[in-house]
This record gives sequence, C-alpha cells and structure tokens, in this order.
Amino acid sequence: MWRHGPGSGGPGPQIAERVGLAKGSSSYHVRLLERAGLVKVVRTRKVRGVTERYYAMAARAIVLPDPGAGQPDVLMRHVVADLEAAPVDERYVRLAHLRLTEERFAELGARLQALADEYRALSDPSLPDVSLAFALFRPASREQAARTSGEGDAE
Repeated sequence: MWRHGPGSGGPGPQIAERVGLAKGSSSYHVRLLERAGLVKVVRTRKVRGVTERYYAMAARAIVLPDPGAGQPDVLMRHVVADLEAAPVDERYVRLAHLRLTEERFAELGARLQALADEYRALSDPSLPDVSLAFALFRPASREQAARTSGEGDAE
C-alpha cells in the first residue's frame, strides 16, 4: 500500500495479488499492520457469507527513526536497492558536497521537506509510482568514522 499510495488498498486478496504474496500470508501481515495502526479498515461488505474488509493507509507518510550510531540504515539500503533496479533513463541522481552554516543547513532541510510535501499533495494514485528520497547530512569526520566502525580500536 505504501508503494501504491493512499487510497490504493483494497480487500486482502487484492492486496496480496498486487504485492505478489499468498492470500493467507498477506492476510496475516495486513492484520499485523492494522494492529500497529499503520492501516485501517475503510469499508466492509458481505461476499457469500464472508466479511470482506477494505484497507487503506492510516497515514499519508511514515517517518522512521534514525538508526543509532554504527547501526545500519535499513531505509537507505532499500532506497539504494530500488534505485539500482530502476531503469537508468527514468531516474535522476545528484550528489553535491556543500559547505553550509547551521542556519543554511536547517533552511535547506526545511525546503527539501516542503518540496516533498508539495509533490506528495499532488500525487495521483492512478499514475505510475515515483519514489523520492533525499538525505541531507554532515558526514562523519575520518576519526569519527574510524571509531564507529571499530578501525581505531587499540589491540
């Protein structure tokens, strides 16, 4: 549902088909998502004596916490995997090394977030999926990176 956007849910079997899972497996996972408050039932109907539940995302976005120092950033790993699988002619990738004051750093972060929010509001679930990922960060110094990875440990 997250990949397909708000309002793209449906009954469990349709969700299963959309994401390539067995119906039983998807039902279990959708119930887990419902218990966690990530999806909600938006409609029900009786079909041959069985209640069919239609699900949708409970929120327009999910913000994951930053991993702790030295911990893998699972979100970014998934972003890179999706990016690598995307057709080369359908992606835009840029890297810029900047030197910014704290004020400019915060301003750029706010502008990037506002731009993402603006385009999220324009998103049309009937159109093909587009992913936007950005990371604004101050790289660790070589000394910090060595300490985090354990390379600077004394033997």
